[in-house]
Amino acid sequence: MTPNHVKRRIRSGKPAFGSLLNFGDPLVAEMMASVGFDWLLVDTEHGPIDLATMATMFATITRYPCAPFVRVHALSEENVKRVLDAGAWGVLAPNIRTREEAELLVRACKYPPQGVRSLGAGRFPLSFKTDAPTYFERANDEILVIVQIEHHEAIKNIDAILSVPGVDACYVGPNDFCASLGLAPSLEPPHREFHEAMDVLFKACRRHGVVPGIHCQTAETVNRRIAEGWPLVGMVNDQRYLVSAARAARDAVTTDR
Repeated sequence: MTPNHVKRRIRSGKPAFGSLLNFGDPLVAEMMASVGFDWLLVDTEHGPIDLATMATMFATITRYPCAPFVRVHALSEENVKRVLDAGAWGVLAPNIRTREEAELLVRACKYPPQGVRSLGAGRFPLSFKTDAPTYFERANDEILVIVQIEHHEAIKNIDAILSVPGVDACYVGPNDFCASLGLAPSLEPPHREFHEAMDVLFKACRRHGVVPGIHCQTAETVNRRIAEGWPLVGMVNDQRYLVSAARAARDAVTTDR
Protein backbone atom coordinates (compact mmCIF):
# COMPACT_ATOMS: atom_id res chain seq x y z
CA MET A 1 0.00 0.00 0.00
CA THR A 2 1.39 3.37 -0.99
CA PRO A 3 2.16 5.32 2.19
CA ASN A 4 0.68 8.76 2.71
CA HIS A 5 3.91 10.73 2.29
CA VAL A 6 2.30 14.02 3.32
CA LYS A 7 1.10 12.60 6.63
CA ARG A 8 4.59 11.30 7.34
CA ARG A 9 6.30 14.55 6.34
CA ILE A 10 4.20 16.89 8.43
CA ARG A 11 4.25 14.59 11.45
CA SER A 12 8.05 14.77 11.37
CA GLY A 13 7.93 18.57 11.10
CA LYS A 14 8.88 18.72 7.42
CA PRO A 15 6.83 21.05 5.21
CA ALA A 16 4.35 19.81 2.62
CA PHE A 17 3.25 22.37 0.04
CA GLY A 18 0.05 22.17 -1.97
CA SER A 19 -2.79 23.97 -3.64
CA LEU A 20 -6.55 23.75 -4.19
CA LEU A 21 -8.50 22.51 -7.20
CA ASN A 22 -11.71 24.38 -7.96
CA PHE A 23 -12.12 23.27 -11.58
CA GLY A 24 -13.97 19.97 -11.85
CA ASP A 25 -11.66 18.67 -14.56
CA PRO A 26 -9.39 15.61 -14.33
CA LEU A 27 -7.05 17.09 -16.97
CA VAL A 28 -6.52 20.22 -14.87
CA ALA A 29 -5.90 18.00 -11.84
CA GLU A 30 -3.34 15.98 -13.78
CA MET A 31 -1.54 19.09 -15.00
CA MET A 32 -1.42 20.54 -11.49
CA ALA A 33 -0.12 17.25 -10.07
CA SER A 34 2.62 17.13 -12.70
CA VAL A 35 4.02 20.45 -11.42
CA GLY A 36 5.36 18.80 -8.27
CA PHE A 37 3.01 19.82 -5.45
CA ASP A 38 3.14 17.53 -2.41
CA TRP A 39 -0.65 17.56 -2.22
CA LEU A 40 -3.71 18.88 -4.02
CA LEU A 41 -7.06 19.43 -2.37
CA VAL A 42 -10.23 18.99 -4.42
CA ASP A 43 -12.55 21.72 -3.17
CA THR A 44 -16.12 20.44 -3.26
CA GLU A 45 -17.22 23.16 -0.83
CA HIS A 46 -16.77 25.98 -3.33
CA GLY A 47 -16.04 24.21 -6.63
CA PRO A 48 -18.74 22.74 -8.94
CA ILE A 49 -17.37 19.19 -8.65
CA ASP A 50 -19.49 16.04 -8.58
CA LEU A 51 -18.49 12.73 -7.03
CA ALA A 52 -17.74 10.85 -10.25
CA THR A 53 -15.56 13.67 -11.57
CA MET A 54 -13.77 13.89 -8.24
CA ALA A 55 -12.95 10.17 -8.32
CA THR A 56 -11.38 10.58 -11.76
CA MET A 57 -9.44 13.60 -10.51
CA PHE A 58 -8.00 11.42 -7.73
CA ALA A 59 -6.98 8.85 -10.34
CA THR A 60 -5.05 11.43 -12.37
CA ILE A 61 -3.43 13.01 -9.31
CA THR A 62 -2.07 9.69 -8.03
CA ARG A 63 -0.22 9.10 -11.30
CA TYR A 64 2.29 11.45 -9.65
CA PRO A 65 3.83 11.54 -6.14
CA CYS A 66 1.04 13.89 -5.07
CA ALA A 67 -1.52 13.22 -2.32
CA PRO A 68 -5.20 13.79 -3.24
CA PHE A 69 -7.16 15.44 -0.46
CA VAL A 70 -10.70 16.78 -0.47
CA ARG A 71 -12.66 19.48 1.30
CA VAL A 72 -16.16 18.14 1.82
CA HIS A 73 -18.98 20.57 1.13
CA ALA A 74 -20.49 19.86 4.54
CA LEU A 75 -19.55 17.69 7.49
CA SER A 76 -21.53 14.46 7.69
CA GLU A 77 -20.72 10.76 7.89
CA GLU A 78 -22.20 10.25 4.43
CA ASN A 79 -20.14 12.98 2.76
CA VAL A 80 -16.90 11.80 4.33
CA LYS A 81 -17.55 8.14 3.52
CA ARG A 82 -18.27 8.85 -0.13
CA VAL A 83 -15.13 10.91 -0.79
CA LEU A 84 -12.91 8.38 1.00
CA ASP A 85 -14.45 5.51 -0.97
CA ALA A 86 -13.72 7.55 -4.12
CA GLY A 87 -10.03 7.52 -3.20
CA ALA A 88 -9.20 10.59 -1.10
CA TRP A 89 -6.06 10.34 1.01
CA GLY A 90 -7.29 12.94 3.45
CA VAL A 91 -10.37 14.91 4.40
CA LEU A 92 -10.63 18.56 5.39
CA ALA A 93 -13.90 19.54 7.05
CA PRO A 94 -14.80 23.23 6.75
CA ASN A 95 -15.56 25.61 9.59
CA ILE A 96 -15.04 23.33 12.58
CA ARG A 97 -16.02 25.25 15.72
CA THR A 98 -16.67 22.62 18.42
CA ARG A 99 -15.24 19.42 19.85
CA GLU A 100 -18.37 17.57 18.81
CA GLU A 101 -17.81 18.45 15.16
CA ALA A 102 -14.18 17.32 15.35
CA GLU A 103 -15.28 14.04 16.93
CA LEU A 104 -17.81 13.51 14.12
CA LEU A 105 -15.10 14.05 11.52
CA VAL A 106 -12.74 11.53 13.12
CA ARG A 107 -15.50 8.91 13.51
CA ALA A 108 -16.49 9.32 9.86
CA CYS A 109 -12.88 8.93 8.66
CA LYS A 110 -12.05 5.82 10.69
CA TYR A 111 -13.13 2.22 10.34
CA PRO A 112 -14.28 0.46 13.55
CA PRO A 113 -13.35 0.27 16.32
CA GLN A 114 -11.90 3.80 16.10
CA GLY A 115 -14.82 5.07 14.04
CA VAL A 116 -18.00 4.25 12.16
CA ARG A 117 -16.92 4.28 8.51
CA SER A 118 -18.61 1.38 6.75
CA LEU A 119 -16.74 -1.18 4.67
CA GLY A 120 -17.91 -1.40 1.09
CA ALA A 121 -16.90 -1.23 -2.54
CA GLY A 122 -15.11 1.69 -4.13
CA ARG A 123 -11.92 2.73 -5.91
CA PHE A 124 -10.13 3.42 -2.60
CA PRO A 125 -7.63 0.53 -2.93
CA LEU A 126 -6.68 1.71 -6.43
CA SER A 127 -5.88 5.15 -5.06
CA PHE A 128 -3.30 3.58 -2.72
CA LYS A 129 -2.19 0.93 -5.26
CA THR A 130 -3.26 -1.95 -3.06
CA ASP A 131 -6.10 -4.43 -2.51
CA ALA A 132 -9.21 -3.96 -0.40
CA PRO A 133 -8.17 -6.16 2.57
CA THR A 134 -4.87 -4.31 2.93
CA TYR A 135 -6.64 -0.97 2.66
CA PHE A 136 -9.18 -1.94 5.33
CA GLU A 137 -6.32 -2.89 7.64
CA ARG A 138 -4.21 0.23 7.15
CA ALA A 139 -6.54 3.06 6.12
CA ASN A 140 -7.02 4.38 9.65
CA ASP A 141 -3.29 5.07 9.83
CA GLU A 142 -2.92 6.53 6.34
CA ILE A 143 -5.92 8.87 5.99
CA LEU A 144 -5.10 12.45 7.01
CA VAL A 145 -7.81 14.05 9.17
CA ILE A 146 -7.84 17.85 9.02
CA VAL A 147 -10.10 20.32 10.81
CA GLN A 148 -10.43 23.71 9.15
CA ILE A 149 -10.27 26.66 11.50
CA GLU A 150 -11.98 29.65 9.93
CA HIS A 151 -14.10 31.23 12.66
CA HIS A 152 -13.19 33.08 15.84
CA GLU A 153 -15.45 30.77 17.87
CA ALA A 154 -13.08 27.91 17.05
CA ILE A 155 -10.28 29.69 18.91
CA LYS A 156 -12.41 29.79 22.05
CA ASN A 157 -12.73 26.01 21.77
CA ILE A 158 -9.32 25.30 20.30
CA ASP A 159 -8.03 23.04 23.09
CA ALA A 160 -11.24 21.01 23.02
CA ILE A 161 -11.05 20.65 19.23
CA LEU A 162 -7.37 19.81 18.92
CA SER A 163 -7.38 17.35 21.82
CA VAL A 164 -9.77 15.01 19.97
CA PRO A 165 -7.87 11.75 19.33
CA GLY A 166 -7.44 11.19 15.60
CA VAL A 167 -7.21 14.83 14.54
CA ASP A 168 -3.94 15.02 12.62
CA ALA A 169 -3.84 18.65 11.50
CA CYS A 170 -5.69 21.91 11.41
CA TYR A 171 -5.81 24.30 8.46
CA VAL A 172 -6.54 28.00 8.79
CA GLY A 173 -8.66 29.80 6.23
CA PRO A 174 -7.59 33.43 6.74
CA ASN A 175 -10.33 35.00 4.57
CA ASP A 176 -13.25 33.55 6.49
CA PHE A 177 -11.49 33.87 9.83
CA CYS A 178 -11.07 37.61 9.30
CA ALA A 179 -14.66 37.92 8.11
CA SER A 180 -15.89 36.18 11.28
CA LEU A 181 -14.24 38.97 13.27
CA GLY A 182 -15.82 41.69 11.15
CA LEU A 183 -12.46 42.44 9.53
CA ALA A 184 -11.62 42.81 5.86
CA PRO A 185 -11.06 39.33 4.39
CA SER A 186 -7.48 38.68 3.34
CA LEU A 187 -5.03 35.83 2.73
CA GLU A 188 -2.38 38.28 3.96
CA PRO A 189 -4.14 39.62 7.07
CA PRO A 190 -2.60 42.76 8.58
CA HIS A 191 -4.99 42.64 11.53
CA ARG A 192 -3.67 42.38 15.08
CA GLU A 193 -6.67 40.28 16.11
CA PHE A 194 -5.84 37.67 13.48
CA HIS A 195 -2.21 37.36 14.52
CA GLU A 196 -3.15 37.08 18.18
CA ALA A 197 -5.60 34.28 17.36
CA MET A 198 -2.95 32.46 15.31
CA ASP A 199 -0.56 32.60 18.26
CA VAL A 200 -3.20 30.94 20.44
CA LEU A 201 -3.83 28.29 17.78
CA PHE A 202 -0.14 27.60 17.19
CA LYS A 203 0.54 27.06 20.90
CA ALA A 204 -2.49 24.76 21.17
CA CYS A 205 -1.15 22.69 18.25
CA ARG A 206 2.11 22.26 20.14
CA ARG A 207 0.28 21.18 23.30
CA HIS A 208 -1.80 18.56 21.56
CA GLY A 209 0.60 17.30 18.89
CA VAL A 210 -1.53 18.54 16.02
CA VAL A 211 0.12 19.86 12.85
CA PRO A 212 -0.67 23.53 12.12
CA GLY A 213 -1.55 24.47 8.56
CA ILE A 214 -2.55 27.66 6.78
CA HIS A 215 -3.57 28.92 3.36
CA CYS A 216 -1.49 31.64 1.70
CA GLN A 217 -1.63 34.03 -1.24
CA THR A 218 2.01 34.26 -2.30
CA ALA A 219 5.13 32.11 -2.39
CA GLU A 220 6.81 34.63 -0.10
CA THR A 221 4.14 34.06 2.53
CA VAL A 222 4.41 30.29 2.12
CA ASN A 223 8.16 30.48 2.79
CA ARG A 224 7.59 32.73 5.80
CA ARG A 225 4.99 30.37 7.27
CA ILE A 226 7.31 27.40 6.81
CA ALA A 227 10.06 29.31 8.59
CA GLU A 228 7.62 30.05 11.42
CA GLY A 229 6.94 26.34 11.84
CA TRP A 230 3.74 25.73 9.86
CA PRO A 231 4.37 22.39 8.06
CA LEU A 232 1.06 22.16 6.15
CA VAL A 233 1.02 25.12 3.75
CA GLY A 234 -1.12 25.81 0.71
CA MET A 235 -1.33 28.57 -1.87
CA VAL A 236 -4.39 29.85 -3.75
CA ASN A 237 -5.98 27.49 -6.33
CA ASP A 238 -6.02 26.48 -9.99
CA GLN A 239 -8.50 29.24 -10.86
CA ARG A 240 -6.30 31.95 -9.37
CA TYR A 241 -3.19 30.61 -11.12
CA LEU A 242 -4.95 30.65 -14.48
CA VAL A 243 -6.45 34.11 -14.11
CA SER A 244 -3.25 35.69 -12.77
CA ALA A 245 -1.13 34.23 -15.58
CA ALA A 246 -3.66 35.29 -18.19
CA ARG A 247 -3.88 38.79 -16.72
CA ALA A 248 -0.09 39.13 -16.63
CA ALA A 249 0.10 38.16 -20.32
CA ARG A 250 -2.67 40.55 -21.26
CA ASP A 251 -1.09 43.43 -19.34
CA ALA A 252 2.31 42.76 -20.94
CA VAL A 253 0.97 43.19 -24.47
CA THR A 254 0.38 46.65 -25.97
CA THR A 255 -2.34 46.75 -28.60
CA ASP A 256 -2.89 50.52 -28.62
CA ARG A 257 -0.43 51.47 -31.36
